[in-house]
Parts: sequence; structure tokens; C-alpha cells
Amino acid sequence: MPALSEILTVLEQAYPPALAESWDAVGLVCGDPAEPVTRVLFCVDPVAETVDEAADLGAQLIVAHHPLLLRGVHGVPADTAKGSLVHRMIRAGIALYCAHTNADSADPGVSDALAAAIGLRVTGPLAPNEDGVTGIGRIGELPEAEAFATFVQRVADALPPTVPGVLGAGDLDRPIRTVAVSGGAGDSYLKQATAAGVDAYVTADLRHHPAGEHLANPGPVPALVGLTHWASEWPWCGQASAVVADAFAGNVDVHVSTRCTDPWNVRAERTSI
Repeated sequence: MPALSEILTVLEQAYPPALAESWDAVGLVCGDPAEPVTRVLFCVDPVAETVDEAADLGAQLIVAHHPLLLRGVHGVPADTAKGSLVHRMIRAGIALYCAHTNADSADPGVSDALAAAIGLRVTGPLAPNEDGVTGIGRIGELPEAEAFATFVQRVADALPPTVPGVLGAGDLDRPIRTVAVSGGAGDSYLKQATAAGVDAYVTADLRHHPAGEHLANPGPVPALVGLTHWASEWPWCGQASAVVADAFAGNVDVHVSTRCTDPWNVRAERTSI
């Protein structure tokens, strides 16, 4: 049985902490590096639902994309939302490790997993680091062009369902071949997607004004496909679980969370005028 420290070494080789943004909080949140690990749960969000899932599975480690304690804290009392999770994990012998913007920038990383789910062949990063290989987002291409309406449906079919679904903004008949993707909130990279000359840009948390101003720009701009944050990053869980499964074949049981932690759970449409 590998120790927790051995699994963390493998994860940090795949997702180097040095790639994390300066404001980020990545790494081990709780857990004893010397303790053995036989079962790991991979998820996007370290929340009550995924801690429940880890406990039900008998997992000794949760690997989450989003940090639990992103901003500085002075305590984790059990009568607070995040403190209660820390106490519960410690009592249950469950460690928590978070790989956030380091997983976003890694090669392969979060956006590679999103691109693969959609069926894109990745050609490079959207916002590259100095090495030209790592960085935020990915640019890729489809095997052949398809209408934008068909492409939006392709994205919806490739990702787990959410209540808000998948939204598209663009000419329904526009041919789509080259695509930029960015897992997580990505409207700050609209200029990079436009400069790349892609036909469409797929990302999460597109805001009204940046999206509208982007589409109003003169000249050709990428059509937009909007996802929920959770759905855009969930494919990474499979990628990260494969990293651990391959390194510890037969010795570590890996599971990808099946619980949707997207916050939106009700959708209503007007039924009368």
C-alpha cells in the first residue's frame, strides 16, 4: 500500500505546484503523509456531498480541483461550513489534496481533458507560459467542420448534464473547425481566443457584458459556447484519476465522483404571457 506522500509525489509530477498562480492555494489541506492510501476519490469541489461520497466509498484521500481554503483563515471551527468539513475529514481519516491553477496550466491539464471530451485534437495552449507548452486554455480542431448548432449539441452531449445546460451564441449555420477551450471561468481570455482566429470558444461562467461586447466587435470573432463551471472541469477528474491508477496499478482503487456539485438545481421557464 503506498503512503499518501507517494501519491502526492505522483500528482505533483503531473501538476507541478510551481505552475499555480501566486494567489492560489494548492497542495495538501489535511492528512498525514505517512498514512497508507488504498482508495482515492477525485472531484471538482470539496464540499459536503463529495466528503459524504468519500466516506461511503471508504476512501482515505480526496483529490479536488477547487481549493477548500482559498483565502486566508485564522481558524477552522466545526460550526462553520468549511471548518465542519475539515473536522469531519480528519475524524474519518480522509486526507484532502487540491490541484487548482497548477492543473489548469499543466500539460496535459484541465483544458486538455475538456478538449478531449469534445473531440478536439489539441494544437497548443490558448494563453501559453514562457515554455510555449503549459498555460491556460487549449486550442484544437475537429476532424471536420460542422455547423455551430451541431457543435453546441456536441458539447452538450460530451459533458455531464446540468440544470442550466449548454448555451451558444453565434450563427447557427457557421462552420466550426478550430476551437479554443478553457475549463473554468474563461471570459478573461476572450481576446486571446479572438487573436487565435478560432471559430468558437468554449468556456464557463461567461458574463453578460464581456460576452456581448465580444460579439459586437467588428470583424470575425469566435462564436461562444457557455458551460457551468463544474461541467467544464469535471472531465479533469478522469484524467487525474488515470495518473494515479497508472502509477499504482492494482494497489490503489480510484473513483471519479458521480455527484453533481453545480450549485444550480432548479430551472424554470415562463409558462404564461
